[in-house]
Amino acid sequence: MDGNGRWAAKRHRPRVYGHRAGARAVRKVVELATEIKLGYLTIYAFSTENWKRPANEVQALLKLLKDYLIKELPELNRENIKVRIIGTQDRLDPSYLTEIHQLAGETAQNTGLNLNIAFNYGGRLEIIEGIKKLFQESKNNPELVDNLTPQTFGNYLYTAGQPDPDLIIRTSGEYRLSNFLLWQSAYAEIYITETLWPDFDKVEFLKAIIDFQGRKRRFGGIESE
Repeated sequence: MDGNGRWAAKRHRPRVYGHRAGARAVRKVVELATEIKLGYLTIYAFSTENWKRPANEVQALLKLLKDYLIKELPELNRENIKVRIIGTQDRLDPSYLTEIHQLAGETAQNTGLNLNIAFNYGGRLEIIEGIKKLFQESKNNPELVDNLTPQTFGNYLYTAGQPDPDLIIRTSGEYRLSNFLLWQSAYAEIYITETLWPDFDKVEFLKAIIDFQGRKRRFGGIESE
């Protein structure tokens, strides 16, 4: 969800103003996802690299996630949306972690859209943490390594039990994955738009989906006759 800072700068406002506008854009995208009955939606809210940003911006982003969950929780439950926080626990205050996971846990019984919030997330770190989990379990069961496949390794990632993404949307004209779902995105289609994230609305989301529907996905094979 790139472009919040640039969006704010164009309006001569602080970056936090752009992040708040970005949170409103999240609501629109989640609304459309439920309307068209998507199964899974993952939003990249805060990366492991975002700790490099000024302390006041980091604290604002941490607060924004908690405030979003508190404010939207009744609507999330009304819309049958299941929220899952994915990412590492590193550098996060334990009490803050407990609070956001408790809030997300209040949607655990919902059976509609699965909404992943990638928070304190990094694709490389996710893979490393997955390897560590596998290593620990293989001490008592060496066959886990001998029988390892790309599919079974997925069980050690934050997104265990979920399908790989079909489509990745990059806003603000950025042409990179930025350490997002590196393992899972092996065959994902990528859609790039110049639209800054706070301006990414339902119409922009539909444009991306329509573009995706026109793609021919071969997954390394050849197109059938």
